[in-house]
Amino acid sequence: NVLPVQYPLNQGAGFNTIVDALRMTLYVFPEDGGKPEKAPIPDSEKDRVDELHNALVEAAAENDEGLMEKYFEEGSLTEQELTKGLRIAIANQQIFPVFIAAAEKNMGSGRIMGFINDVCPSPADRPPAELADGSALPCKSDGPEKVFIYKTISEPRVGNVSYFKVYSGSLKTGDELTNGVNRTVERIGQIFLANGKNRDNLEELRAGDLGVTVKLKNSHTNQTLHSKTDDRVIEPMHFPSPRIRTAIKPPGKNEMEKLMKALHIIEEEDPTLEVEQSGTLKQTILHGQGQLHLDLVKYRIEKLHGISMDFMEPRILFRETITKTANTSYRHKKQTGGAGQFGEVHMRIEPYFEGMPPPADLTVRNEDEEELEWGGKLKYLWCIVGGSIDAKYSNAIKKGILQKMKEGPLTGSYCQDIRVSIYDGKMHPVDSNDNAFTTAASQAFKQAFVEAKPQILEPIYHLEILCSDEVMGDIMGDLQTRRAIIQGMGAEGHYQKIEAKVPLAELYLYSSKLRSLSQGRAKFSREFSEFSAVPHDIQDSLIQAYKESVEED
Repeated sequence: NVLPVQYPLNQGAGFNTIVDALRMTLYVFPEDGGKPEKAPIPDSEKDRVDELHNALVEAAAENDEGLMEKYFEEGSLTEQELTKGLRIAIANQQIFPVFIAAAEKNMGSGRIMGFINDVCPSPADRPPAELADGSALPCKSDGPEKVFIYKTISEPRVGNVSYFKVYSGSLKTGDELTNGVNRTVERIGQIFLANGKNRDNLEELRAGDLGVTVKLKNSHTNQTLHSKTDDRVIEPMHFPSPRIRTAIKPPGKNEMEKLMKALHIIEEEDPTLEVEQSGTLKQTILHGQGQLHLDLVKYRIEKLHGISMDFMEPRILFRETITKTANTSYRHKKQTGGAGQFGEVHMRIEPYFEGMPPPADLTVRNEDEEELEWGGKLKYLWCIVGGSIDAKYSNAIKKGILQKMKEGPLTGSYCQDIRVSIYDGKMHPVDSNDNAFTTAASQAFKQAFVEAKPQILEPIYHLEILCSDEVMGDIMGDLQTRRAIIQGMGAEGHYQKIEAKVPLAELYLYSSKLRSLSQGRAKFSREFSEFSAVPHDIQDSLIQAYKESVEED
């Protein structure tokens, strides 16, 4: 339950006035920020402020019988009573107060800090922490030592700096604790209290305290350090999935190793960043929460590590399949003076689906269903009757098919969901071997694939957008230009929710576009949904681009 404590009187450029519904006061800041002046709330705002104030009073009264009785009798609470009730509500996560601030000019931050100090509950006032095994951990300094690392950064000449919270027990310098994930033992060499840019040395921290330590060897963000007597761990934080991705333009060969080392340092510090070295796409891909997030990574790489880094559009991981049946054969024959190579394979390929009946005109001697590592399936049927090919070559033939499925004929993408029936062929008593049949099967599959009306598939993502009413039309119009299929629309709280399926190829830099369309008043999440056929014109352009790239190589 989100409850506004304040709201801005004048939004956008020139903002300098905050209405405080808890204190029933107007704060007017100088243009360049600093200490505000208090002023009466204008008559035009009184109805709105009264409504917000009453909501805060009701939230405070609901958590204490004495406060509830007084509220019913008098219709109001004192500031001290409000503080008591709100502290309980926040501790139980029943309300989440919202404040207004402009950090650049230091407008409103002092009020937020004061509220945290005066009203928000201390760790001892909160309910026991939930552990990963479902048990509860009271915040007690005489309990078992339990430390949770919530942030890790890397500093030159220092190494890893770990920010942590003591959930239970007392932590002293020299203590040895066990990492609940990798079971390594860490010695706490120094303890600091973070004070702005400075760190103050401490000898001890107690339950509920936040602290900093350095040079932990094997412990990172989201991990618990515990005593030898209690190995339970804190429930880890769940970070949001990436919303956007971009590729890194390859730097010089000498810079790549340094760049990857720097990226992995930042990835270790930031759990919402994912660094992917894709062998399939032959690109290094960054996955993040938004363009600003990735721009900040770029800034840190260049300023802190001295490495130039540029972004480029990432390639798309397409798939290839077929839409009709094709029969073909291929003979591989090679004579080099001694023993040669000979193998001839006759095959049928068909689109495969679950529950597909066996071929009516073939006798299936053996069958194998291969779960492909990249998704989809290969159904392999051995239908040789009369010994035209010895069964010992079956694995070699299947190997040749899989080799070609790893590099599809259209765009070099993975192939999926195909049934292959081997129904005839020839072999030689001397020259036939596994290599010959692997080559023959690979070429036969390639020929059949092209004849079976092949189809390129592209990844489709489920998109969920939350936006205000005013910008919904613009966002919908933009989605139509991205080949989106709208799945649903409806209200969610004060926002409108749009659900759509959109090709991944149309989502590059979408976070920047959405921010521009909504003036920063919209957000989105995405999740892989399925592979779907690309339109014919796009398929033709993809095939042509692949041919040109092969010719260049």
